[in-house]
Amino acid sequence: MRVLFTVSAWKGHWYPLVPLGWALQASGHEVRVACAPSQCEDLARAGLTPVPVLGEVDMVFLARLQNVWDAQAGRWPYAGLPPHPVTGAPMASLAEFPFGEFARESGTRLAGPTRLGFDAAVDLARRWRPDLVVHELLSMEGLLAARVLGVPAVLHLWGPVGTHEDEPGLHLRPEDPTGAFARHGAGELGPDLVEYVVDPCPGALRPRTSARRLPVRYVPYNGPGAAAPLAPAAAGRPRVCVVWGNSVTRMVGPQAAVLPAVVEAVAGLDVEVVLTANAADAAALGPLPPSVRVLEDHPLHQLLPGCAAVVHHGGAGTLMTALAAGVPQLALPCAMDQFVNARRLAASGAGLAVPAHRAAVAGVREAVAALLERPGHREAAGALRREVLALPSPLRLVADLEELAAR
Repeated sequence: MRVLFTVSAWKGHWYPLVPLGWALQASGHEVRVACAPSQCEDLARAGLTPVPVLGEVDMVFLARLQNVWDAQAGRWPYAGLPPHPVTGAPMASLAEFPFGEFARESGTRLAGPTRLGFDAAVDLARRWRPDLVVHELLSMEGLLAARVLGVPAVLHLWGPVGTHEDEPGLHLRPEDPTGAFARHGAGELGPDLVEYVVDPCPGALRPRTSARRLPVRYVPYNGPGAAAPLAPAAAGRPRVCVVWGNSVTRMVGPQAAVLPAVVEAVAGLDVEVVLTANAADAAALGPLPPSVRVLEDHPLHQLLPGCAAVVHHGGAGTLMTALAAGVPQLALPCAMDQFVNARRLAASGAGLAVPAHRAAVAGVREAVAALLERPGHREAAGALRREVLALPSPLRLVADLEELAAR
């Protein structure tokens, strides 16, 4: 069987698909990944075969644009305005990004690359003739290619957000600004075109969708990297992991730069702190307390099983990796789908949520202390981990996909 993956130009979106790619290849199937050129190296390092034919959709611009729309609609929770979608500089007024500039920049950064990607995916599918297409939520090129060829398309979700979320401003599925679906005779792009979704979530965090679910165990992949030697946490002194990617500040602006407050809050407890950050982010914090250790480019799934709690920005990759490890979580959501992720996490009992714009040292410290001291959070996290492990493995999902393609 030939299986075509299509992915967007953001690693965190396609990382959850990697174990399925491994399982398909281990079962003797051919896998090719249509991608933007910027993703080639990382896909190859993940052990998959990239085909760099898709357009380079500027994901940071797309996120900043969504933030400007939210600010215009009164849904922006911060005192300051979001950064300028093009330059990333702080804006004093929403008028600094007028409609004319939006039309020009969206054509260059969104419409042009989107048209290229849709047409290239169809062309690749016609030449390679896949039996099945797997894509993620921000790569609808795969859905179009599958409909043109008349083969099944499967949307692989990356976390708790699905195809039919009804919260205002939560619109992660890209538009079809060039009418590619109609141009190729595939109807009109919309969530109801999605017939099958791979759902890696336990029931308490189940995403909303009208498609048929194909459940799968979430097998964490957070990129390649060697595991740094890390001794077990000292007896009676739990280890707390802090995860804060630099992409958050790029998309939301300086108001999302709450990492210093988080580090101060956690370091004030009798715990060992492990901070996963790049060198620039760590250097910006200045001198760190002796209880804080910085690990750069350390795969998160190798770190979390030894932790008593994790603090992060509510991104799906970190949240799902922590679920698989059974670690209680404090989510400090900043924007986009992070708020939904955090609310569903808190509702499950396996963690707490404090919006980043309300994250002060005292509140973060109190929340982390609650995760460490209240057994209910550990018990809920452990129950969710057992539920994750009980889901079908990617190898079992391969059998379901084989049957789907055969039908």
